[in-house]
Amino acid sequence: MTIYFNGNRFQYELENVARLFFPLRRFQFCYEAAAYEGEEYLAFRREADAEGALLTVEVRIRDFLRQRQSRVPAGPEYETNCEEEFARLLYQILEEQTGVHPKWGILTGIRPVKRFQFSLQQGKSRQYAEEEFRNRFYVSDEKIALSEQIAEIQQPVLEGISPKDYSLYVSIPYCPTRCSYCSFVSHSIDHPKARKLIPEYVESLVKEIYFTAEICRNSGLNLRSVYIGGGTPTALEAGQLRTITEAVQNAFTPSPGLEYTIEAGRADTITREKLQVIADAGANRVSINPQSFEDAVLQAVGRKHTANQVADCYKMAREFGFQTINMDLIAGLPKDTYEGFQRSLNRALSLGPENITVHALAVKRAADLFAQRDGSEDYSQAQQMVDYASRTLTEAGYLPYYLYRQKNIVGNLENVGYALPGHMGLYNIYIMEEVQHIVAVGAGAVSKAVFPGRIERVFNYKYPYEYISRFADILSRKEQLGALLKEAGDCGNGY
Repeated sequence: MTIYFNGNRFQYELENVARLFFPLRRFQFCYEAAAYEGEEYLAFRREADAEGALLTVEVRIRDFLRQRQSRVPAGPEYETNCEEEFARLLYQILEEQTGVHPKWGILTGIRPVKRFQFSLQQGKSRQYAEEEFRNRFYVSDEKIALSEQIAEIQQPVLEGISPKDYSLYVSIPYCPTRCSYCSFVSHSIDHPKARKLIPEYVESLVKEIYFTAEICRNSGLNLRSVYIGGGTPTALEAGQLRTITEAVQNAFTPSPGLEYTIEAGRADTITREKLQVIADAGANRVSINPQSFEDAVLQAVGRKHTANQVADCYKMAREFGFQTINMDLIAGLPKDTYEGFQRSLNRALSLGPENITVHALAVKRAADLFAQRDGSEDYSQAQQMVDYASRTLTEAGYLPYYLYRQKNIVGNLENVGYALPGHMGLYNIYIMEEVQHIVAVGAGAVSKAVFPGRIERVFNYKYPYEYISRFADILSRKEQLGALLKEAGDCGNGY
Protein backbone atom coordinates (compact mmCIF):
# COMPACT_ATOMS: atom_id res chain seq x y z
CA MET A 1 0.00 0.00 0.00
CA THR A 2 1.26 3.49 -0.90
CA ILE A 3 0.79 6.51 1.33
CA TYR A 4 0.88 9.86 -0.49
CA PHE A 5 1.73 13.20 1.12
CA ASN A 6 1.12 16.46 -0.69
CA GLY A 7 1.80 19.74 1.07
CA ASN A 8 2.75 18.05 4.34
CA ARG A 9 5.30 15.73 5.95
CA PHE A 10 3.25 14.03 8.66
CA GLN A 11 4.47 10.52 7.80
CA TYR A 12 5.32 9.27 11.30
CA GLU A 13 2.00 9.96 12.99
CA LEU A 14 -0.24 9.12 10.04
CA GLU A 15 1.57 5.86 9.37
CA ASN A 16 0.97 4.94 13.01
CA VAL A 17 -2.75 5.66 12.67
CA ALA A 18 -2.88 3.56 9.49
CA ARG A 19 -1.25 0.69 11.35
CA LEU A 20 -4.09 0.68 13.86
CA PHE A 21 -6.15 -0.80 11.02
CA PHE A 22 -3.42 -2.54 8.98
CA PRO A 23 -0.89 -3.70 11.62
CA LEU A 24 1.10 -6.03 9.35
CA ARG A 25 0.87 -4.13 6.07
CA ARG A 26 4.00 -2.88 4.36
CA PHE A 27 3.79 0.75 3.26
CA GLN A 28 5.55 2.75 0.57
CA PHE A 29 5.70 6.55 0.77
CA CYS A 30 5.40 9.10 -2.00
CA TYR A 31 5.64 12.89 -1.78
CA GLU A 32 4.15 15.61 -3.98
CA ALA A 33 2.74 13.19 -6.55
CA ALA A 34 0.69 14.60 -9.42
CA ALA A 35 -1.72 11.63 -9.26
CA TYR A 36 -2.50 8.66 -7.03
CA GLU A 37 -1.86 5.22 -8.49
CA GLY A 38 -2.62 1.65 -7.49
CA GLU A 39 -5.55 -0.35 -6.15
CA GLU A 40 -4.73 0.54 -2.53
CA TYR A 41 -3.51 3.85 -1.23
CA LEU A 42 -3.95 6.51 1.44
CA ALA A 43 -3.50 10.13 0.39
CA PHE A 44 -3.11 13.30 2.47
CA ARG A 45 -3.27 16.66 0.70
CA ARG A 46 -2.89 20.05 2.41
CA GLU A 47 -3.70 23.17 0.39
CA ALA A 48 -2.64 26.20 2.38
CA ASP A 49 -3.90 29.76 2.05
CA ALA A 50 -3.80 32.96 4.08
CA GLU A 51 -6.59 31.78 6.40
CA GLY A 52 -5.27 28.28 7.07
CA ALA A 53 -5.54 25.11 5.01
CA LEU A 54 -7.96 22.76 3.31
CA LEU A 55 -7.16 19.16 4.26
CA THR A 56 -8.20 16.25 2.04
CA VAL A 57 -7.87 12.58 2.90
CA GLU A 58 -8.55 10.01 0.18
CA VAL A 59 -8.58 6.26 0.76
CA ARG A 60 -8.75 3.60 -1.92
CA ILE A 61 -8.85 -0.08 -0.99
CA ARG A 62 -9.76 -2.00 -4.14
CA ASP A 63 -13.40 -1.07 -4.87
CA PHE A 64 -13.73 1.13 -1.78
CA LEU A 65 -13.04 4.82 -2.43
CA ARG A 66 -13.73 7.57 0.09
CA GLN A 67 -12.68 11.19 0.47
CA ARG A 68 -13.13 13.55 3.41
CA GLN A 69 -12.19 17.19 3.82
CA SER A 70 -11.81 19.69 6.64
CA ARG A 71 -10.50 23.21 7.12
CA VAL A 72 -7.91 24.10 9.76
CA PRO A 73 -7.52 27.81 10.58
CA ALA A 74 -4.16 29.51 10.83
CA GLY A 75 -2.96 30.31 14.31
CA PRO A 76 -1.17 28.79 17.32
CA GLU A 77 -0.29 25.08 17.02
CA TYR A 78 -1.28 25.14 13.35
CA GLU A 79 0.99 22.22 12.40
CA THR A 80 -0.20 20.08 15.34
CA ASN A 81 -3.82 20.86 14.50
CA CYS A 82 -3.32 19.88 10.87
CA GLU A 83 -1.67 16.61 11.85
CA GLU A 84 -4.44 15.74 14.30
CA GLU A 85 -7.20 16.61 11.85
CA PHE A 86 -5.60 14.42 9.18
CA ALA A 87 -5.53 11.61 11.74
CA ARG A 88 -9.20 12.10 12.61
CA LEU A 89 -10.28 12.10 8.97
CA LEU A 90 -8.28 8.95 8.25
CA TYR A 91 -9.68 7.27 11.36
CA GLN A 92 -13.25 8.06 10.33
CA ILE A 93 -12.78 6.58 6.87
CA LEU A 94 -10.94 3.44 7.94
CA GLU A 95 -13.32 2.76 10.82
CA GLU A 96 -16.15 2.80 8.27
CA GLN A 97 -14.28 0.66 5.73
CA THR A 98 -12.82 -1.98 8.05
CA GLY A 99 -15.38 -2.19 10.85
CA VAL A 100 -12.42 -1.97 13.28
CA HIS A 101 -12.88 0.38 16.25
CA PRO A 102 -9.49 0.99 17.92
CA LYS A 103 -10.21 1.66 21.58
CA TRP A 104 -7.44 4.23 21.98
CA GLY A 105 -8.75 6.20 19.01
CA ILE A 106 -6.05 8.21 17.26
CA LEU A 107 -3.76 8.17 20.31
CA THR A 108 -0.64 6.34 19.18
CA GLY A 109 1.78 7.60 21.82
CA ILE A 110 3.44 5.54 24.51
CA ARG A 111 2.01 7.37 27.53
CA PRO A 112 -1.74 8.12 27.30
CA VAL A 113 -2.10 8.45 31.08
CA LYS A 114 0.53 11.19 31.04
CA ARG A 115 -1.64 13.12 28.58
CA PHE A 116 -4.63 12.67 30.90
CA GLN A 117 -2.54 13.80 33.89
CA PHE A 118 -1.37 16.86 31.94
CA SER A 119 -4.92 18.20 31.60
CA LEU A 120 -5.48 17.80 35.34
CA GLN A 121 -2.18 19.49 36.17
CA GLN A 122 -3.22 22.43 33.99
CA GLY A 123 -6.17 22.95 36.31
CA LYS A 124 -8.73 21.35 33.99
CA SER A 125 -11.53 19.24 35.43
CA ARG A 126 -11.76 15.48 35.10
CA GLN A 127 -14.81 16.02 32.92
CA TYR A 128 -12.74 18.21 30.58
CA ALA A 129 -10.02 15.54 30.36
CA GLU A 130 -12.62 12.86 29.66
CA GLU A 131 -14.29 14.91 26.94
CA GLU A 132 -10.95 15.70 25.34
CA PHE A 133 -10.11 12.00 25.17
CA ARG A 134 -13.56 11.17 23.79
CA ASN A 135 -14.13 13.98 21.28
CA ARG A 136 -10.63 15.05 20.26
CA PHE A 137 -8.88 11.68 20.23
CA TYR A 138 -11.84 9.24 19.83
CA VAL A 139 -10.81 7.18 22.85
CA SER A 140 -13.41 4.65 24.03
CA ASP A 141 -15.19 5.05 27.36
CA GLU A 142 -13.47 1.87 28.56
CA LYS A 143 -9.96 3.27 28.01
CA ILE A 144 -10.95 6.67 29.39
CA ALA A 145 -12.06 4.96 32.60
CA LEU A 146 -8.80 2.98 32.75
CA SER A 147 -6.71 6.14 32.24
CA GLU A 148 -8.68 7.98 34.90
CA GLN A 149 -8.35 5.13 37.39
CA ILE A 150 -4.58 4.88 36.91
CA ALA A 151 -4.20 8.68 37.10
CA GLU A 152 -6.03 8.67 40.43
CA ILE A 153 -3.92 5.79 41.80
CA GLN A 154 -0.70 7.53 40.72
CA GLN A 155 -1.56 10.95 42.10
CA PRO A 156 -0.21 10.44 45.65
CA VAL A 157 3.06 9.14 44.18
CA LEU A 158 3.41 12.13 41.86
CA GLU A 159 2.70 14.57 44.67
CA GLY A 160 5.49 13.03 46.75
CA ILE A 161 8.23 13.53 44.16
CA SER A 162 11.00 16.04 44.87
CA PRO A 163 13.10 17.67 42.12
CA LYS A 164 16.11 16.39 44.10
CA ASP A 165 15.04 12.74 43.67
CA TYR A 166 16.36 10.37 41.05
CA SER A 167 16.34 6.69 40.13
CA LEU A 168 19.19 4.54 38.91
CA TYR A 169 18.81 2.12 35.99
CA VAL A 170 21.52 -0.47 35.27
CA SER A 171 21.42 -2.11 31.83
CA ILE A 172 22.47 -5.74 31.35
CA PRO A 173 21.92 -6.26 27.59
CA TYR A 174 22.33 -10.04 27.57
CA CYS A 175 19.89 -12.95 27.40
CA PRO A 176 20.38 -16.74 27.20
CA THR A 177 18.61 -16.65 23.80
CA ARG A 178 16.61 -14.00 21.97
CA CYS A 179 12.82 -14.39 22.14
CA SER A 180 11.11 -14.02 18.77
CA TYR A 181 9.01 -11.04 19.91
CA CYS A 182 11.93 -9.13 21.47
CA SER A 183 13.13 -5.85 19.95
CA PHE A 184 15.37 -4.76 22.83
CA VAL A 185 19.11 -4.38 22.48
CA SER A 186 19.97 -7.75 23.96
CA HIS A 187 22.53 -10.31 22.89
CA SER A 188 22.46 -14.07 23.29
CA ILE A 189 25.21 -15.21 25.61
CA ASP A 190 25.40 -18.38 23.52
CA HIS A 191 26.97 -16.38 20.71
CA PRO A 192 30.79 -16.64 21.04
CA LYS A 193 31.43 -12.97 20.21
CA ALA A 194 28.85 -11.77 22.71
CA ARG A 195 30.11 -14.08 25.45
CA LYS A 196 33.70 -12.99 24.87
CA LEU A 197 32.78 -9.35 25.55
CA ILE A 198 30.95 -9.96 28.83
CA PRO A 199 33.95 -9.66 31.21
CA GLU A 200 35.05 -6.42 29.59
CA TYR A 201 31.48 -5.15 29.60
CA VAL A 202 31.14 -5.83 33.33
CA GLU A 203 34.47 -4.09 33.99
CA SER A 204 33.41 -0.99 32.03
CA LEU A 205 29.97 -0.96 33.64
CA VAL A 206 31.49 -0.98 37.13
CA LYS A 207 33.66 1.99 36.17
CA GLU A 208 30.63 3.87 34.89
CA ILE A 209 28.72 3.07 38.09
CA TYR A 210 31.41 4.61 40.30
CA PHE A 211 31.88 7.60 38.00
CA THR A 212 28.13 8.21 37.83
CA ALA A 213 27.70 7.95 41.60
CA GLU A 214 30.20 10.77 42.07
CA ILE A 215 28.34 12.86 39.48
CA CYS A 216 25.08 12.34 41.38
CA ARG A 217 26.64 13.26 44.73
CA ASN A 218 28.00 16.47 43.25
CA SER A 219 24.53 17.25 41.89
CA GLY A 220 23.00 17.04 45.36
CA LEU A 221 20.43 14.40 44.42
CA ASN A 222 18.74 11.71 46.52
CA LEU A 223 18.53 8.13 45.22
CA ARG A 224 14.96 6.79 45.56
CA SER A 225 14.96 3.60 43.49
CA VAL A 226 17.32 1.20 41.73
CA TYR A 227 16.33 -1.00 38.81
CA ILE A 228 18.68 -3.56 37.28
CA GLY A 229 17.20 -4.82 34.03
CA GLY A 230 18.00 -5.79 30.50
CA GLY A 231 18.01 -8.12 28.76
CA THR A 232 18.16 -10.63 31.54
CA PRO A 233 20.58 -9.73 34.35
CA THR A 234 20.65 -13.34 35.56
CA ALA A 235 22.01 -14.39 32.17
CA LEU A 236 25.35 -13.36 33.67
CA GLU A 237 27.31 -15.71 35.89
CA ALA A 238 26.63 -15.29 39.60
CA GLY A 239 30.09 -13.81 40.18
CA GLN A 240 29.64 -11.26 37.40
CA LEU A 241 26.24 -10.25 38.76
CA ARG A 242 27.71 -9.88 42.25
CA THR A 243 30.48 -7.64 40.92
CA ILE A 244 27.82 -5.28 39.56
CA THR A 245 25.54 -5.31 42.61
CA GLU A 246 28.47 -4.74 44.96
CA ALA A 247 29.55 -1.76 42.84
CA VAL A 248 26.05 -0.29 43.20
CA GLN A 249 26.09 -0.91 46.96
CA ASN A 250 29.51 0.64 47.45
CA ALA A 251 29.15 3.59 45.07
CA PHE A 252 25.69 4.96 45.82
CA THR A 253 24.18 6.32 49.02
CA PRO A 254 20.54 5.20 49.17
CA SER A 255 17.74 7.16 50.79
CA PRO A 256 15.58 5.55 53.51
CA GLY A 257 12.96 3.23 52.04
CA LEU A 258 14.89 2.65 48.81
CA GLU A 259 12.98 0.57 46.27
CA TYR A 260 15.42 -1.90 44.68
CA THR A 261 14.35 -4.14 41.81
CA ILE A 262 16.36 -6.77 39.95
CA GLU A 263 14.91 -8.64 36.99
CA ALA A 264 15.65 -12.34 37.37
CA GLY A 265 13.54 -12.81 34.27
CA ARG A 266 13.78 -16.17 32.59
CA ALA A 267 13.59 -19.45 34.44
CA ASP A 268 16.47 -20.92 32.43
CA THR A 269 18.83 -18.37 34.04
CA ILE A 270 17.72 -18.51 37.69
CA THR A 271 19.73 -20.46 40.25
CA ARG A 272 19.94 -20.43 44.04
CA GLU A 273 23.37 -18.86 43.78
CA LYS A 274 22.07 -15.96 41.72
CA LEU A 275 19.06 -15.44 43.97
CA GLN A 276 21.49 -15.28 46.89
CA VAL A 277 23.39 -12.53 45.06
CA ILE A 278 20.14 -10.61 44.58
CA ALA A 279 19.18 -11.02 48.23
CA ASP A 280 22.65 -9.98 49.42
CA ALA A 281 22.39 -6.86 47.25
CA GLY A 282 19.44 -5.71 49.33
CA ALA A 283 16.94 -5.94 46.48
CA ASN A 284 13.38 -5.98 47.77
CA ARG A 285 11.64 -6.62 44.45
CA VAL A 286 12.36 -9.32 41.88
CA SER A 287 10.81 -10.22 38.54
CA ILE A 288 10.29 -13.81 37.44
CA ASN A 289 8.64 -13.59 34.04
CA PRO A 290 6.89 -16.58 32.46
CA GLN A 291 5.24 -14.62 29.56
CA SER A 292 3.07 -17.76 29.28
CA PHE A 293 2.48 -20.93 31.26
CA GLU A 294 1.76 -22.87 28.05
CA ASP A 295 4.78 -24.96 27.08
CA ALA A 296 3.90 -24.94 23.37
CA VAL A 297 3.79 -21.13 23.41
CA LEU A 298 7.12 -20.88 25.24
CA GLN A 299 8.69 -23.14 22.65
CA ALA A 300 7.17 -21.15 19.77
CA VAL A 301 8.73 -17.88 20.96
CA GLY A 302 12.15 -19.39 21.60
CA ARG A 303 12.14 -19.79 25.37
CA LYS A 304 14.24 -22.74 26.51
CA HIS A 305 12.34 -23.55 29.68
CA THR A 306 9.01 -25.01 30.74
CA ALA A 307 6.10 -23.56 32.69
CA ASN A 308 6.91 -25.86 35.62
CA GLN A 309 10.43 -24.44 35.77
CA VAL A 310 8.94 -20.96 36.15
CA ALA A 311 6.81 -22.15 39.08
CA ASP A 312 9.85 -23.81 40.67
CA CYS A 313 11.89 -20.59 40.37
CA TYR A 314 9.05 -18.59 41.90
CA LYS A 315 8.93 -20.91 44.91
CA MET A 316 12.70 -20.74 45.21
CA ALA A 317 12.55 -16.93 45.30
CA ARG A 318 10.00 -17.09 48.11
CA GLU A 319 12.43 -19.24 50.08
CA PHE A 320 14.89 -16.33 49.92
CA GLY A 321 12.30 -14.08 51.54
CA PHE A 322 11.40 -11.76 48.65
CA GLN A 323 8.16 -10.03 49.60
CA THR A 324 7.34 -8.46 46.22
CA ILE A 325 7.57 -10.58 43.09
CA ASN A 326 6.45 -9.52 39.63
CA MET A 327 5.36 -11.81 36.81
CA ASP A 328 4.90 -10.73 33.18
CA LEU A 329 2.38 -12.27 30.79
CA ILE A 330 1.93 -11.43 27.09
CA ALA A 331 -1.40 -11.47 25.30
CA GLY A 332 -1.30 -12.47 21.64
CA LEU A 333 1.82 -14.66 21.51
CA PRO A 334 2.19 -17.10 18.59
CA LYS A 335 0.42 -20.45 19.19
CA ASP A 336 -1.49 -19.04 22.16
CA THR A 337 -5.27 -19.13 22.45
CA TYR A 338 -7.77 -17.34 24.64
CA GLU A 339 -8.20 -20.50 26.70
CA GLY A 340 -4.43 -20.90 26.97
CA PHE A 341 -4.02 -17.32 28.16
CA GLN A 342 -6.76 -17.90 30.75
CA ARG A 343 -4.85 -20.90 32.06
CA SER A 344 -1.63 -18.87 32.21
CA LEU A 345 -3.19 -16.02 34.14
CA ASN A 346 -4.98 -18.37 36.51
CA ARG A 347 -1.76 -20.24 37.21
CA ALA A 348 0.08 -17.00 37.88
CA LEU A 349 -2.66 -16.00 40.32
CA SER A 350 -2.45 -19.39 42.05
CA LEU A 351 1.22 -18.68 42.82
CA GLY A 352 0.34 -15.30 44.34
CA PRO A 353 2.82 -12.71 43.02
CA GLU A 354 2.23 -9.19 44.31
CA ASN A 355 2.63 -7.73 40.82
CA ILE A 356 1.36 -9.04 37.49
CA THR A 357 2.11 -7.08 34.34
CA VAL A 358 -0.02 -7.88 31.30
CA HIS A 359 1.54 -6.93 27.97
CA ALA A 360 -0.16 -6.93 24.58
CA LEU A 361 2.20 -8.30 21.94
CA ALA A 362 4.01 -5.64 19.92
CA VAL A 363 5.27 -6.83 16.52
CA LYS A 364 8.28 -4.60 16.03
CA ARG A 365 10.60 -4.43 13.04
CA ALA A 366 13.66 -5.29 15.13
CA ALA A 367 12.04 -8.51 16.39
CA ASP A 368 12.45 -11.86 14.63
CA LEU A 369 8.67 -12.25 14.75
CA PHE A 370 8.25 -9.27 12.41
CA ALA A 371 10.31 -11.00 9.72
CA GLN A 372 8.58 -14.34 10.30
CA ARG A 373 5.02 -13.04 9.77
CA ASP A 374 3.23 -14.04 6.55
CA GLY A 375 0.08 -11.94 6.78
CA SER A 376 -2.15 -14.77 8.00
CA GLU A 377 -1.66 -13.98 11.68
CA ASP A 378 -4.83 -13.49 13.69
CA TYR A 379 -4.49 -11.34 16.80
CA SER A 380 -8.22 -10.85 17.32
CA GLN A 381 -8.19 -12.84 20.57
CA ALA A 382 -5.67 -10.46 22.17
CA GLN A 383 -8.47 -8.06 23.13
CA GLN A 384 -10.33 -10.90 24.85
CA MET A 385 -7.16 -11.86 26.70
CA VAL A 386 -6.56 -8.32 27.93
CA ASP A 387 -10.21 -7.97 28.98
CA TYR A 388 -10.05 -11.27 30.87
CA ALA A 389 -6.88 -10.17 32.64
CA SER A 390 -8.38 -6.84 33.67
CA ARG A 391 -11.57 -8.42 34.96
CA THR A 392 -9.90 -11.33 36.75
CA LEU A 393 -7.07 -9.36 38.35
CA THR A 394 -9.43 -6.64 39.59
CA GLU A 395 -11.67 -9.25 41.15
CA ALA A 396 -8.61 -10.75 42.85
CA GLY A 397 -7.75 -7.41 44.47
CA TYR A 398 -5.08 -6.14 42.07
CA LEU A 399 -5.15 -2.48 40.98
CA PRO A 400 -3.87 -1.13 37.65
CA TYR A 401 -1.19 1.42 38.52
CA TYR A 402 0.83 2.11 35.36
CA LEU A 403 0.22 1.79 31.66
CA TYR A 404 2.22 2.20 28.50
CA ARG A 405 1.86 1.38 24.84
CA GLN A 406 4.25 0.38 22.08
CA LYS A 407 4.48 0.92 18.37
CA ASN A 408 2.78 -1.88 16.37
CA ILE A 409 1.05 -3.19 19.48
CA VAL A 410 -1.63 -5.68 18.42
CA GLY A 411 -5.24 -4.57 18.55
CA ASN A 412 -4.16 -1.02 19.48
CA LEU A 413 -4.01 -2.30 23.05
CA GLU A 414 -1.73 -1.52 25.99
CA ASN A 415 0.55 -2.91 28.67
CA VAL A 416 -0.74 -2.57 32.24
CA GLY A 417 0.97 -3.22 35.54
CA TYR A 418 -1.30 -4.55 38.28
CA ALA A 419 -0.34 -4.65 41.95
CA LEU A 420 -1.80 -5.66 45.27
CA PRO A 421 -2.16 -2.69 47.66
CA GLY A 422 1.21 -1.60 49.03
CA HIS A 423 3.21 -3.28 46.26
CA MET A 424 3.22 -0.78 43.40
CA GLY A 425 6.57 -0.49 41.61
CA LEU A 426 7.39 3.20 42.01
CA TYR A 427 10.14 3.05 39.39
CA ASN A 428 7.55 1.95 36.84
CA ILE A 429 5.50 5.08 37.53
CA TYR A 430 8.56 7.34 37.47
CA ILE A 431 9.82 6.04 34.13
CA MET A 432 6.47 5.80 32.36
CA GLU A 433 5.10 9.18 33.44
CA GLU A 434 8.53 10.85 33.02
CA VAL A 435 8.27 12.71 36.31
CA GLN A 436 11.63 11.92 37.89
CA HIS A 437 15.26 12.09 36.83
CA ILE A 438 16.52 8.73 35.57
CA VAL A 439 20.26 8.12 35.73
CA ALA A 440 21.02 5.17 33.48
CA VAL A 441 24.25 3.22 33.05
CA GLY A 442 25.28 0.49 30.65
CA ALA A 443 24.86 -0.18 26.94
CA GLY A 444 21.67 1.23 25.45
CA ALA A 445 20.85 3.18 28.62
CA VAL A 446 19.07 6.53 28.33
CA SER A 447 19.32 9.05 31.16
CA LYS A 448 16.67 11.74 31.60
CA ALA A 449 16.87 15.08 33.37
CA VAL A 450 13.34 16.35 34.01
CA PHE A 451 12.75 20.11 33.80
CA PRO A 452 9.45 22.00 34.02
CA GLY A 453 8.02 21.59 30.53
CA ARG A 454 10.87 19.63 28.98
CA ILE A 455 13.07 16.55 29.30
CA GLU A 456 16.76 16.40 28.37
CA ARG A 457 18.03 12.96 27.37
CA VAL A 458 21.60 11.66 27.42
CA PHE A 459 22.20 8.46 25.48
CA ASN A 460 24.77 5.70 25.94
CA TYR A 461 25.91 3.71 22.93
CA LYS A 462 23.53 0.88 22.10
CA TYR A 463 25.73 -2.15 21.69
CA PRO A 464 28.29 -3.59 24.11
CA TYR A 465 31.14 -3.39 21.59
CA GLU A 466 30.43 0.33 21.03
CA TYR A 467 30.00 0.91 24.73
CA ILE A 468 33.38 -0.64 25.46
CA SER A 469 35.34 0.86 22.56
CA ARG A 470 33.98 4.40 23.07
CA PHE A 471 33.88 4.37 26.85
CA ALA A 472 35.62 7.75 27.18
CA ASP A 473 32.65 9.29 25.37
CA ILE A 474 30.29 7.62 27.86
CA LEU A 475 32.06 9.32 30.78
CA SER A 476 32.06 12.66 28.97
CA ARG A 477 28.30 12.39 28.46
CA LYS A 478 27.84 11.60 32.14
CA GLU A 479 29.57 14.88 32.97
CA GLN A 480 27.06 16.65 30.72
CA LEU A 481 24.27 14.79 32.52
CA GLY A 482 25.63 15.98 35.87
CA ALA A 483 25.37 19.60 34.79
CA LEU A 484 21.80 19.02 33.58
CA LEU A 485 20.79 17.32 36.83
CA LYS A 486 22.19 20.13 38.95
CA GLU A 487 20.32 22.68 36.85
CA ALA A 488 17.09 20.66 36.92
CA GLY A 489 17.26 20.14 40.68
CA ASP A 490 17.21 23.91 41.13
CA CYS A 491 14.18 24.38 38.84
CA GLY A 492 11.44 22.63 40.80
CA ASN A 493 9.25 19.71 39.75
CA GLY A 494 9.22 19.01 36.04
CA TYR A 495 5.72 17.60 35.65
